[in-house]
Amino acid sequence: MTTPPDAGESGAHRGIAGRLAMAFVQSKLTPLFVLVAVLLGVASLVLLPREEEPQIHVPMVDVQVSLPGASARETEERATRPIEGLLWEVPGVEYVYSTSREEESLVIVRFRVGSNPDASLARVAEKLRANLGRVAPNIPFPSIIPRSIDDVPILALTLHGPRADPVQLRRLAKELEGVAKQVQDVAETTLIGGARRQIRIGLDPARLAARNLSPVDVATAIRRANRQERAGSMAVSDREVVVQSGDLLEGPEQVGRVVVGVFEGRSVRVDDVAEVRDAAEEPTWYVFHGTGPAGGGAAPSEPAVTLTIAKRPGANAITVATEVLRKVEALRGTILPPDVAVSVARNYGATAAEKSDELLVHMGIAVAGVALLVWLALGWREAGVVGIAIPATLALTLLVFLLWGFTLNRITLFALIFSIGILVDDAIVVVENIVRHLRLEANRGRAVSVVAVEAVAEVGNPTILATFAVIAAVLPMGFVGGLMGPYMRPIPVGAGAAMFWSLLVAFVVTPWAAVRILGGRRHGKADGAGAEAAPSAGHREDMATRLYRRWMALLLGQARWRWGFLVGVVVLLLAACGGVGMGWVKVKMLPFDNKAEFQLVLNMPEDGSLERTARAAGELAAELATVPEVRDFQIYVGTAAPFGFNGLVRHYFLRRGASVADIQVNLVPKGERRAQSHDIARRVRPRLAAIAARFDARLAVVEVPPGPPVLQTLVAEVYAPDDATRLALATGVRDIFRATRGVVDVDWYVEDEQPRTRFVVDAAKAALHGIDVGAANRALRIALGSEWVDVLHVPREREDVGIVLDVPRRWRSRPEDLLALRARGGDPGALAVPLRELVRVERGVVDRSRHRKNLMAVTYVTGDVAGEIESPVYAIQAMNRDLARLAVPAVPGAPAAVGLRLYNASQPASDAEPSMKWDGEWHVTLEVFRDLGLAFAAVLVLIYVLMVGWFRSFLTPLVVMAAIPFSLVGILPAHGAMGAFFTATSMIGFMAGAGIVVRNSIILVDFIEQRLGEGMALGAAVVDAGAVRFRPMLLTALAVVVGASVMLSDPIFQGLAISLMAGEIASLLISRIAVPVLYFMSHREALPKAG
Repeated sequence: MTTPPDAGESGAHRGIAGRLAMAFVQSKLTPLFVLVAVLLGVASLVLLPREEEPQIHVPMVDVQVSLPGASARETEERATRPIEGLLWEVPGVEYVYSTSREEESLVIVRFRVGSNPDASLARVAEKLRANLGRVAPNIPFPSIIPRSIDDVPILALTLHGPRADPVQLRRLAKELEGVAKQVQDVAETTLIGGARRQIRIGLDPARLAARNLSPVDVATAIRRANRQERAGSMAVSDREVVVQSGDLLEGPEQVGRVVVGVFEGRSVRVDDVAEVRDAAEEPTWYVFHGTGPAGGGAAPSEPAVTLTIAKRPGANAITVATEVLRKVEALRGTILPPDVAVSVARNYGATAAEKSDELLVHMGIAVAGVALLVWLALGWREAGVVGIAIPATLALTLLVFLLWGFTLNRITLFALIFSIGILVDDAIVVVENIVRHLRLEANRGRAVSVVAVEAVAEVGNPTILATFAVIAAVLPMGFVGGLMGPYMRPIPVGAGAAMFWSLLVAFVVTPWAAVRILGGRRHGKADGAGAEAAPSAGHREDMATRLYRRWMALLLGQARWRWGFLVGVVVLLLAACGGVGMGWVKVKMLPFDNKAEFQLVLNMPEDGSLERTARAAGELAAELATVPEVRDFQIYVGTAAPFGFNGLVRHYFLRRGASVADIQVNLVPKGERRAQSHDIARRVRPRLAAIAARFDARLAVVEVPPGPPVLQTLVAEVYAPDDATRLALATGVRDIFRATRGVVDVDWYVEDEQPRTRFVVDAAKAALHGIDVGAANRALRIALGSEWVDVLHVPREREDVGIVLDVPRRWRSRPEDLLALRARGGDPGALAVPLRELVRVERGVVDRSRHRKNLMAVTYVTGDVAGEIESPVYAIQAMNRDLARLAVPAVPGAPAAVGLRLYNASQPASDAEPSMKWDGEWHVTLEVFRDLGLAFAAVLVLIYVLMVGWFRSFLTPLVVMAAIPFSLVGILPAHGAMGAFFTATSMIGFMAGAGIVVRNSIILVDFIEQRLGEGMALGAAVVDAGAVRFRPMLLTALAVVVGASVMLSDPIFQGLAISLMAGEIASLLISRIAVPVLYFMSHREALPKAG
């Protein structure tokens, strides 16, 4: 390294900034540093996996147990309570949810965000293996199923055709699944819809009875006939020959020829007592594909099958999706016939590419805008110097993302865009000061490198302090808990890294570039734009600076003007904050996103048939087919649609049964429509709700959440000591939901009564006939539904072809007809007895599901907000007034009470007292703003301590920090004027802006103290600081405005952009006057007075 000539005094007095500048201003390593930084950034950009959403490690584990014959309460007592009690003991568990139904228990364990998924799964399995036999010895060991964000399919391909039958579509989809599996990094694949091929054996009860046979006889005979095994080997002609015994069924003809028994001396075959068909399985679901106006015109819905594809953790969604689609396209004309279309119902790879490309363009626009700003303010040479700093800093920030394990998603890219406006601050401050020093008459004839080092040294220490203040201001986002934490974490990491690298680049690269780019310009003369200095420098100031000096002279000269100014600022601040209380500025956790999809979730009454559910879904789809922005849609009746992260948390993938349906609605890309997806969903909701009401169904219009998913926007958790009280309270809460304006999609986790018919085998009668109760129950099971008897051995089929025993639907319409079927005892020669002689019929209702959260019984009431103020804050405020008047049923042993006890941030400690907790988006809102507020308060203390150490004063840091709230004077009115919600991203903008405000204040105060050290009077020093340092403050504020402006069009980060832009403008205008005035007022007794 070469020391610049005429270096002057020892670098020991220049501080770390001056020493770095001196070391690198003439070094040959400096351009290599820039080159390596840019190359590392390019490599990081290539290596970073791209996806739309950030990777969120929130391990969930499903624990499922089946208890045949158990009621919902018995299931809860025998299985659910012991299992959830054990799992609550596992370290790292945050929530334990459970649902107990007849014969089935489901316990969902959710670990804290950031927990290791493999370790979490191992803890659950180990805990159950070690202790379940002790606490619940008589239940089977449960199924343990891990869930994670990597289970969410990134690709959904829907096969459909007007003439294709469900069996053919499923076969084709199975072929595509095999091809997709060949792509590297493809993980779980799933088929939804279609029909599997089966050999269906339709039993005829009359023919069975005539031949003294039972359904169990048929099933047993088929199993015995479909067996082949190796019997051994034998030596024949000096060769060993393998010997097999038995035969395998390979077609429906062979199944029909299986001998079931003997009647009146003649063998009875399967086709003597049943109809054997090679057909599709009996429908338990329907899947259809429909086209909307934007997809080429509305057309009748067609049978469909959807193939979903997930990726491995850390894989690039764009690469995986592109490669799968390429392979599928290659199958056209070979495996895929011309009359079968493949529609891409979901492609998160494409949306990730679109979003990342769009944001990279926005980032380029922001970089170009900032460079243009510097060009206009300082000149093209100065813009060139700053232009070198920006790519080097961004490149190193991308390297940090790669090393940190982030992916390139919309959050990390927005973190980079957000950083652009603040990372140029250091370079602007350094360049502006170098330019100012070069124009000073005293520096005429001196070496540019020496002047540059001195200029860097002058602003170096306050720049370091100011930079760390900005880093500290964004740190609180890294301490947000819950699911929102991973959404915010890239911002403090990215912005913090960008600020650190920008500081290093400003001290190492910027002086080097300034010497080479600005060195050819004549200096020592106050010409050109922005040549500002103190009046003693001997040049004419601009009109704004002269007015500023006159105004400051008035404020400093008369106390009543000073106090009037400060009171006016406080009034403006109070008025701005009052806009929130008056409702002019609306508060919401996150705004609605603009996606190309939304979903309808339909819940029919529990006794609804599959066909009635299909009719309701069909009418909803017909309405969707009239919406201009709809490209296509998929109808899933009796099964769940492909789930997203929202569906993963809500466990939509477990939706099964005749009374449920989902409709996946796909819109044209946002660039091809004017309306946002939320506006479209809001527009169609009333019409869709009217259709659902005709079927007495509950409908939810589910949009892709902009942030972490929750159970529903509005969630009321109702607790009470007993079931009756809890149900009565939940009914009252549900009625309040329905009566509140703007609350829609009201539902609750209480099923309607579903009738049940129970066939009870009379054990005494069965024993008299030598019939086992189990055999009678099995005959009933076959009669009522079907039984998978065995598998047809067809090697070329990709899915098992089942041999299924059932009774045709015409026999299942009345229970009395089914009871004509017979059962037999263990003696094959015994007489088969009609079931009507062995069973009695009991009628009742199905047990309702029983829900628990964190070991307490709970009933959920859910809803959404639309039409009014679309924020849960205001709906909850309105409902709280009604909940306060809700009559609480008397609890035995407790005095009667009026009004529920409400909880917001925490769950009740006990359910002994009737209570209700608000959950859903409201819980996330409180959690985020609480964590941000606490961490921000801690950071303010940290900044104060740092400045106390730097300024060696307890009072001066307070002057610096007094400017922080000034930004609210611009932020809140700007949100109100633009009709934008004040959201979590708005809060982030305020906090980041606070760091920049502190930065500017530090530069002002440090300049004042430098002037005081040179012997200038206090009044002159404070005025001089506002006059001389205003230009770099203005440039940094405008850089923030330009950099943030590209975020205004994004619905999620619009609040952040508004806060940064409006906050910086307001704080710049106010702090330029307020900080010098406050410094003057606080220090005039201890220092010489102005003048």
